[in-house]
Amino acid sequence: MIFPYPPELDGNKYAASIGAEYILGRAEAAKTGKPTLSPVTFNEEHRNKRYVLSSLNGAYCSWIASKVPLLLIGSLLNASAVAVMADKLQQDTGADITVVPCGEIWNDARENEDRLRPSIEDYLGAGAILAELSGGKSPEAEVCSGAFTSSVIRLKELVWDSGSGRELRERGYEEDVRYCSQLNVSGIVPIMKDGRFIEGTENAWQG
Repeated sequence: MIFPYPPELDGNKYAASIGAEYILGRAEAAKTGKPTLSPVTFNEEHRNKRYVLSSLNGAYCSWIASKVPLLLIGSLLNASAVAVMADKLQQDTGADITVVPCGEIWNDARENEDRLRPSIEDYLGAGAILAELSGGKSPEAEVCSGAFTSSVIRLKELVWDSGSGRELRERGYEEDVRYCSQLNVSGIVPIMKDGRFIEGTENAWQG
């Protein structure tokens, strides 16, 4: 059970309050033998255990966006499943759909420089979802969808050579890059409920 939490707040205190373990960063967690922000470190032995994960992008954005009526968590890995559920919810409720790529920051940026950097892996993930959504799209959404469509045959190569891909590979996380550049290998759609990710269903809006 994953509880996303912003890194500038006291994650240890929050984790203790809900009976969870606190995880911040790959290297820190690996030293203590815990699963990390790396998805490949989670396996069957962690089922039903509670973890608070902090990161400057995905966890932080999820925590902020949890205020919306329903938040679906998508990526390249489950893009089609997310689009199907989002379409169903839109048809049932008439609500608009907003797709937010979490983005990335430079690890070695100087203190006073803008730390945000291009994140093509998140942009392509957003495009993969947008490409399968029905209905009208904004110009920005159309461009993002087009970027994915024109890149899909080289998806793994592009993610591997991207800024994030190079950064992770240089730190020894090649398996993360391979895993996260797969397209539509999961039909599970996590949603945010009561501060944590749960498996979404067609009744998610009512639930």
